[in-house]
Amino acid sequence: MLNQTNTELTREELMDKIEAQNLLINELLAEKEAEVKLDYPWKGNLGHWYWNIQSNDVVFNPLKVTALGYSKDEIPEKVPYEFFTDKLHPDDYITAMDKMMQHLKGETPVYEIEYRIKAKDGKWKWFYDRGKVTQREEDGTPLFASGIVFDVTSQKEKEENLEELTSSLIEIVEKDELTEIRNRRSIFRELKAKMMKSSIEEEQLVIAMLDIDDFKRINDTKGHVYGDYVLKEVAKSLSKTLTDKGCVGRYGGEEFLVILPLMGRDEAEQLLNSCREAVIFNEFLKNESITISGGYTLFDHHDSHEEFIDEADNYLYQAKRSGKNKIVGP
Repeated sequence: MLNQTNTELTREELMDKIEAQNLLINELLAEKEAEVKLDYPWKGNLGHWYWNIQSNDVVFNPLKVTALGYSKDEIPEKVPYEFFTDKLHPDDYITAMDKMMQHLKGETPVYEIEYRIKAKDGKWKWFYDRGKVTQREEDGTPLFASGIVFDVTSQKEKEENLEELTSSLIEIVEKDELTEIRNRRSIFRELKAKMMKSSIEEEQLVIAMLDIDDFKRINDTKGHVYGDYVLKEVAKSLSKTLTDKGCVGRYGGEEFLVILPLMGRDEAEQLLNSCREAVIFNEFLKNESITISGGYTLFDHHDSHEEFIDEADNYLYQAKRSGKNKIVGP
C-alpha cells in the first residue's frame, strides 16, 4: 500500500468532491434537456455559471473573466462566489447581495440584476446577471444555482449617450436661442405645473410680467444688434437675481414672464424690485439708462393660466402709465 502524501485527498475530501461533481453533472443534464425542448431562455455572450452553494465553488465560462481583462492562467483553481462580488462597484454591491439573498431564501423566483464590475485595468464594465437556485434540500436549503451573464457595457454606453443627446435636445427645444433662458413654450409649461401644484397643495404663487422700457427706441436708435445685446444682458440680470427662488422665461419680444412659487406679496415685490435694480446697475447697461417695468399678481386658484397672465399684464400697463421703471401689483 502506498503511503498517503500531503497532495492526496482524504476520504472525506474525496466524497465532497464527488458530491460536488454529481451536483454539477445533474445540473448540466437538466440544462441540456431544457435546451433540447427549447425551454431554456438564457443565451448570452459570456456563457453560463454554476454555483455549488454548499462548497462555495463557482464554475463558469472563462469568457466571464477574460471579458474583465484577465487571462485564463490568472483564474484560481478554486473560484468562490466572492471572486466576483469583491469586484462589484460600491454603489451596486449591497443591491446585488440583497437580491441574491432574497432569492436564496426563496423570496423571489429568480436572481436578476445589472451591476458594474471592475476590470483588471480599473475600468468598470456593466454585466447583466440572471440565475436561479435549481436544487434545494427538502427543508428548502439551497444547494446549487446556475445562471448566465451578459456583458452589456456597450449597450449601457449607448443608453448614456442617448440620454445625453436627449437632454441636449430638450435644452435646445426649451431654451430661447437669443437669451438662453426658457422660451415661451417652456415657461408656459412650468407655469401650468406650478399652478396645478399650488391648487392641490394650497401653496402661494406669484407671477410677474416684466418689460424693457422704451425698447423700440433702443432698436430704432442703436440698431437690432444692440437691441439683442440688451435682451441678453437683461435676461442675465434677472436670472442671476432670482437664483433658485423663481424662474424666468422670455414671453415674447422684450417681455419676460417670472414665476415665484411659495412666495407672498411682500416678498415677491421685494425680489422683483431687486430684479429691476439689477438691470439698472448692470455694468454693461448702466451707461445706457436701461430700465424695466413690471406687474405682478397672486394666484387665485380659480384662474386659468391665461387669466393669471392677463392680470399681471394689467399691472404691467399700470406701471408703464405711471412713469415706468417700477413694479406694480395688487
